[in-house]
Amino acid sequence: MNQDELDRLCINTIRFLAVDMVQNAKSGHPGMPLDAAPMAYVLATRFVRRNPADPTFIDRDRFVLSAGHASALAYAIMHVTGYADMTLEQLKRFRQWHSLTPGHPEYHVTAGVEASTGPLGQGVANAVGMAIGEAHLAARYNRPGHEIFNHFTYALASDGDLMEGVQSEAASLAGHLQLGKLVVLYDSNGVTLSGTTSLTFTEDVVERYRAYGWHVQSVVDGNDLQTIGRAIDQARAARDKPSLIVVKTVMAYGSPDLEGSFRAHGSPLGPDEVRKTKHNLGWPEQPAFYVPPEALAHYRTALERGKTLQDGWSSRFATYSKEFPILAAEITRRFAAQLPSGWDAGLPTFAADAKGLATRKASERVMQELAKTVPEFIGGSADLDPSTYTWLKEHGDFESPSQSRDRVDGAIGGGWGYGGRNIHFGLREHAMGAVVNGLAYHGGFVPFAATFLVFSDYMRPPIRLSALAGLGSVWVYTHDSIGVGEDGPTHEPVEQIASLRAIPGITVLRPCDANETRVAWQVAVENRAGPTVLVLSRQHTPTLDRSALAPAEALRHGAYVLNPGERNPQVILIATGTEVALIVGAEPILRQRGIRARLVSMPSWELFAGQSEAYRESVLPRAIRARLAVEAGRSLGWERWVGIDGDILSVDRFGASAPGGVVMKEYGFTVDDVVTRAVALIGGGS
Repeated sequence: MNQDELDRLCINTIRFLAVDMVQNAKSGHPGMPLDAAPMAYVLATRFVRRNPADPTFIDRDRFVLSAGHASALAYAIMHVTGYADMTLEQLKRFRQWHSLTPGHPEYHVTAGVEASTGPLGQGVANAVGMAIGEAHLAARYNRPGHEIFNHFTYALASDGDLMEGVQSEAASLAGHLQLGKLVVLYDSNGVTLSGTTSLTFTEDVVERYRAYGWHVQSVVDGNDLQTIGRAIDQARAARDKPSLIVVKTVMAYGSPDLEGSFRAHGSPLGPDEVRKTKHNLGWPEQPAFYVPPEALAHYRTALERGKTLQDGWSSRFATYSKEFPILAAEITRRFAAQLPSGWDAGLPTFAADAKGLATRKASERVMQELAKTVPEFIGGSADLDPSTYTWLKEHGDFESPSQSRDRVDGAIGGGWGYGGRNIHFGLREHAMGAVVNGLAYHGGFVPFAATFLVFSDYMRPPIRLSALAGLGSVWVYTHDSIGVGEDGPTHEPVEQIASLRAIPGITVLRPCDANETRVAWQVAVENRAGPTVLVLSRQHTPTLDRSALAPAEALRHGAYVLNPGERNPQVILIATGTEVALIVGAEPILRQRGIRARLVSMPSWELFAGQSEAYRESVLPRAIRARLAVEAGRSLGWERWVGIDGDILSVDRFGASAPGGVVMKEYGFTVDDVVTRAVALIGGGS
C-alpha cells in the first residue's frame, strides 16, 4: 500500500466511523465529518502535537472543534489515535445516556475535549483565549534556551461559526493582538442547517479576515492533502498574525444523493444512503464501525509520538527546574489549580465607616493585592476599567510586543507585551466572555472579565457555557441596580440578577459592603470548579461596624444573621448588596416600636442553598413566617426565601433617569419604607 492509498484508507476510516455513529444513534450530523475528514486527518497526523495517553499534558497543542455539531468526527479521531477512554463501545454509544460521546463536545465529560462547543462561534473565541494564554505563559516563563511554553492553538470552524457575531468580535481582537500561534481552518462547504449559504452569507470572508489583520489562505479542494498541509505549514510560519485557512469542501462528500444538500447537515443519511456512500467511496458496507488494521496502526503512531513529545518536554522542564526553581514550582502549582501559600494574607480589611464606599471601589483595592500574590490572576473589561475599577495597576497591558514598544499612551503602561495581565477587550462583551473561558479551558489561570451588570446580557452564552463546563471564570459586574441613576433605564439592571441566578452551577455574590467584597473575592478565587459572578455597586454603601454584628467571613455561608444577639425575632429582614444598609437602619426604629427584627445578609442564594438543613433553619426558622426581602432587582425567586406570608421590596419595572439617590427613594428603597413594610407584616407590632 503506497502513501496515497494509506491516506485514503485513514480518511475513510474516520469518515465512516462518524457516519456509522450517527446512523446507529439515529441522530447527529454526518455531512461535515464526510467533507472535513481530510483536513482533520492532516491536522491529527502531521501537526497537532498531543499525547493521547495524557490529555492534560501542559505544553500540548490545543484543538477546538468550534463546529461542535461535527463531534462524531472528533470522537472517531480520538478513538483511532489511542485516547484510552474513547473505545469503540463509546463510539457505538454516541449521543446516549452517560456516554463519553455526547451530541456536542463537553469539556467536563470527555478527556481530550478542550472546550464545550456547539453554540456556533464560541469555539473560535475560546481558541483566541487559549492563544492568549500560551502567549502570556511563554512571555512570563520562557528563558533563553528554555522554551517551556511553545504550542499552537488550532480550531476547526464551519460556515455557521463564521456567521456568528462572537466570532467577528474575537477575530478582530486576535488580529489586533497579532496572535501568530492561532490557526483556524474554515470548512467552507456552503451549506447550513436550513439551506445553502447563498441564502444568507455571500460576503468575502477572505478580505474580512485580512482586514482584521489575519494571514489568510484558500484551498480550493478539500481533498487535496498536500495543499492543506502546505497551508498549515505557512500558517505556522506567519508568527506575527493569526491564520485563517479557507478550505472549500462539498457537504456530505461521497454521498450520491445528498452530496451538497442541507438535508445531510443535521440528520442521518439513512440506511440506503449509507450503503450507497460506502460503495461510492470503496468502503465495505459491513461491518459497521470497521477500522482497517493498517489505518489503526498508522493512527496509533500518535501514541509513540505523544510519548516522545511529552518525555522531551519533561526532560527540558527538569533542566529548567534546576536553573529556575521558583518559576518551575509556580508553573507546577498553577496547572495543579492550587493557590500560593498565604495568597490572601494581605487582603485589605476595612474600618467601619458610615459613608463607606462603593463595592466596586472596595473590589479595586482587593484586586490589587490579589494581583501581587496570584500571578495567574488575569483579565480585563469591555473598555470600562475607569468605571469597573478592574485594572491591575502594576501589571501591565497584554498586547503584542511590537505594539507595546510603539505605544506610549497606555492606560496601564507599555513595555509588557504578552507578559501584561490587563487584557483590553474593547467593546466586545460577547467575545470577552468566550475568550476568558478560553483562558480557563487552557489551564493555569484565574481569569476574570468585567462590565456593567446590564451588559451581562451581551455575554449570556459564555456565562452559561462556563457553568455547563465547570470553569473557574470570574464575572465582575458593576453598576448593579437602579442606583446607577442618571444614565437611566438602558443602563440600570433590573432583571439581570434573577437571570444569572437561574443558571445552574453558577455562584452569584452580591456583597453588602467593603468587607463582604473582600470575602466574595476570596470565594471567587478559590472556586475553580465553576464560575462566580460578583455583583458590585456604583453607589457608596456604609462599611458596617462588625463589632456588634457577625463577621463578614460569614458570607461564605451564602446568608447569615447579622445581629445574632436577637434570638427571639418577630420579623426577619433579608437583603443583599447596598440594600443591607436599609435593613440595618430599620432595625433600631423597629426596636423602638417594640418589634424584634432579625437581620439577614444574603449575598448568595447558591451558597446558602448548599448549606446543611440545620444551618438554613438557624438563619431562617420555619416558625417565623413574617419575612421581608429587600433587593433592588426583580422579585422573581425571592418567594423561595420569604414564603407565602412574606413580602418583597423589589423592582419589577424598568428604572428611570435621575440622580441615583432620587431613583432609589422614588422606588421605595428607604429605611422608612422598610419599616413600614415590616410593621405591616406583623400587623402593627406589639
